[in-house]
Formats: sequence, C-alpha cells, structure tokens
Amino acid sequence: MLQWIRSVIYTVLLFLGTGVFGVIVLLSALLPLTIEQRYVVPRAWGLSLTWLAKMVCGLGYVIEGQENLPARPFVSLWKHSSVWETLAQMFVVPPASWSLKREVIWIPIVGWAVKTFNPIAINRRAGHSAVSQMVQQGRERLASGMGVIVYPEGTRVAPGQTRKYGISGALLACETGAPVVPIAHNSGYFWRRRSLLKKAGTIRVVIGPPIDPAGLTPREVNERAQQWIEAKVAEIVARPDGQPR
Repeated sequence: MLQWIRSVIYTVLLFLGTGVFGVIVLLSALLPLTIEQRYVVPRAWGLSLTWLAKMVCGLGYVIEGQENLPARPFVSLWKHSSVWETLAQMFVVPPASWSLKREVIWIPIVGWAVKTFNPIAINRRAGHSAVSQMVQQGRERLASGMGVIVYPEGTRVAPGQTRKYGISGALLACETGAPVVPIAHNSGYFWRRRSLLKKAGTIRVVIGPPIDPAGLTPREVNERAQQWIEAKVAEIVARPDGQPR
C-alpha cells in the first residue's frame, strides 16, 4: 500500500513538473538560442524526474556502455516498454531529434514545447509515406549535427514481449551511413505500461556497440539491433536485481 501511495505522489509531481518544464521550454524558444543550447531544459526535465523517482518511489538507475556512444550523430534504437525511457533518453544520449506520433505535438503546452525542438512527427496511418517522411526528416536532423531517437517497436510493449521492429530507423542509417546504437533496459518490469504503480529497484540501461550500416541492408541492421536488444534485456532481467522481487 505504501508503494502505491508513493506512486500516486510521484505521478502528481510528474504531471506538474512536466507542465512547468513545458512553459520553460516555450519561454526559452523566444530567446536567440539554438536547439542544442535549449536542450539543457529537456535534459534537466529528464534528470529531475528520474531523480524524483528515486527519492519518492525508490526507483533508481545505472547506465552502462557510455563508451559506445559515437562522436558523430547517430541513430539510437531503444527498447520501449515504459514512460521511464522517455525521460532517460534526454540525458543518456547527446541532443537528438525524437521520432514520435504527430498527435503528441497537439497536446497543449507539452506538445507545443516538444514541437519547438523539431521532432520527427509521424502520421503512423500514412504507411509507406510515413517511412519516407521519417527518412527525409531524419536525414536533415543528422546533417544538422543532431542524433535521431527511434522506438522501433512503435509503441510500448509489455515486459518479456517484443514485436516486429519498424524499418525506418535502420533505413535512415543505411541511406546516410550513420551508425545505429541499440539501447536495452528493464524499465518495463518496474514501471509497467498503463500502470500507476512504480516499483522500487534499479533500472539498468545498457548502450550497445554501434552497428555500422555499411554493406548491410536495412533488414540486416534491424535484425542485428533487435537480436542484441532482446538478448541483452533477457540478460539484465536474469540478474538477481533485474526485476522486482
């Protein structure tokens, strides 16, 4: 019962904090600053709310493999199983453009704030044209010096499950030569999708070795990324502290 109370308190703080940071982002967009300079705001949002998760719910994290982050812009493919990684993506990788469904930018204040960072907002019902849009805009973001963050599963999946990885991130990498960095974690076991409860423990984030797309097809890049991510998640979960007990 105590963990449920803590989870409710944290959820209230999450919504309030997100609204406050949304206003700060909108105000910062009025200043003569680049997106990279303004990125300190979403990074502070992610860091502060993950810190609050530790303080309120006892849900901490560790990050491994930061030496695998390339010095040049890259495409990161993330396992998507929780809200938590949308916070963590702000500080785990360098400034990047977020690939997301276009409905997000319609949300008052928060969505408007997100839009100021030029995300790749996709109409997922558009089929092949959505992939083309992702590749075209992703190419522009990479050329500008920013990375691109993609959740290849398209939506949050339950712990222990996966689904076919979408091709857009891998296709973008193959067409631009940008490396692909797979990122695995076990956040879904502590903070399940559509669940108010945040369980105490330690989320482990592992950044994998970059995949060079040279000489590979998008399908091959995708397969390598998915195999690594899913195997690494299974390895993390098998640890004594890999999931709530």
